[in-house]
Amino acid sequence: MRPTMTSPRTVLATLTALAASAALVAAAPAATADKPGGGHCARQSKIAVPGAEKQKVSCLDDLTTAGTIPSGHSVAADFAGLHTPGTVNPTGVPGIQVDGYFPDRSTTNVNNGWNHDSQFVLRIPDNWNGGLVITGAPGNRTQYANDFVWSDWVLAQGYAFASTDKGNMGLKFYDDGSEPGGSVREWNSRVTQLTLAAKRVVKQVRAKSPQHTWMAGLSNGGYLVRWQLENRPDLYDGGLDWEGTLLRADGPNLLTYLPTALKNYPAYAATASPEAHAAMIGAGFAPGSEFLWPFHNTVYWDLTQRIYREEFDPTFDGATQAGTPYCASGTPQCDADYDYASRPAAVKEAMRSVELTGRIGKPMITVHGDMDTLLPIATDSDVYDGLIDDAGAGASHRYYRIVDGTHTDALVPAFPDKLRPLLPCARAGFSALTAWVEDGTAPPADATVPRPTSGDLLNTCTL
Repeated sequence: MRPTMTSPRTVLATLTALAASAALVAAAPAATADKPGGGHCARQSKIAVPGAEKQKVSCLDDLTTAGTIPSGHSVAADFAGLHTPGTVNPTGVPGIQVDGYFPDRSTTNVNNGWNHDSQFVLRIPDNWNGGLVITGAPGNRTQYANDFVWSDWVLAQGYAFASTDKGNMGLKFYDDGSEPGGSVREWNSRVTQLTLAAKRVVKQVRAKSPQHTWMAGLSNGGYLVRWQLENRPDLYDGGLDWEGTLLRADGPNLLTYLPTALKNYPAYAATASPEAHAAMIGAGFAPGSEFLWPFHNTVYWDLTQRIYREEFDPTFDGATQAGTPYCASGTPQCDADYDYASRPAAVKEAMRSVELTGRIGKPMITVHGDMDTLLPIATDSDVYDGLIDDAGAGASHRYYRIVDGTHTDALVPAFPDKLRPLLPCARAGFSALTAWVEDGTAPPADATVPRPTSGDLLNTCTL
């Protein structure tokens, strides 16, 4: 999740609609583009994204952020704060990029000058390995949010890559005109929609369907991985869940523990109140994570509570949208006093419409830092791992608790002696996942992964 986000939407037509008119703009096609046998950006003129209202096809010398940022085919601000400075990424991957959007009534996403949500990006490297990686934006970011953490890395290995803005984004993502929970329901349908379309586009370009399709995601993107493997496992071969958001109608969920932080942190910060501290730990925040509480109080807790509460329980604050920022406990309709358990049944039903059950249908690997202070591991992946086991799917899951990992890798330079980045561990998990499915190489058993005392922690991780 992210302090700067964006907003509104509604779902649309049939997810499997395979024909729709689309505006096509091809950028600098190579001379060999459509000759049999391939070449740089081969068969790009064949591309017609199923169901897209608009598409723009570009032939690029470098699909990685080293090339797409200068050329205007990505936006650096959209992935800012998701990785640690010093992370080394591959460069120099030529191929095709497709930008576009599916029909939608909301207009929050300003990328490409379109002012239109449900934007997507699809990249197909010239040296394609037969695989496809699907992602959805973390937090409330755009389709380019995964460009540094996932796109660069998987493209260099030969995978095609596709990402969606989830159909609604930003600080007012809840304001898409749908019923409570509808914005999050759209997230899931947009990922399904993009997966179906991306598979068809890859076949248009390569004359064969992907041999394997994977999902990978961070935070809300990790939630999307979980939901897809539970509800649409037919579309994927496996998924990498990087600290996915856990939503459960009966809890835990964001709305069951964030109010505790909002209510008790001010007293802890002011007086080191042992009662307030005990309440925070009891809500799931990890002992030892106290050094991260000031940042999360300033940036994440209040904002996240208010906008997600508005999505599932808009009547709590009457006509006010997303409550009163940083209100003190005791203020009328203050989110610091929000009590999810006592709210009407309709609130739980809205949450139930998007909840996770643990009934995954394809292999999944989860990585989660034990110092996560936005989605505490005790109220999230520890619980989700138990749900998977209870559902009888434990043999298809591996869970790695990463010591000293937190929700935001960009915080590592501020606390170099206390934190380690999670991105290398997520990438190691993805490699373990593909080897598991493709080669039958079983990944390591579930483990708490200690922080190494030496080595390049910015770029390496051993699970």
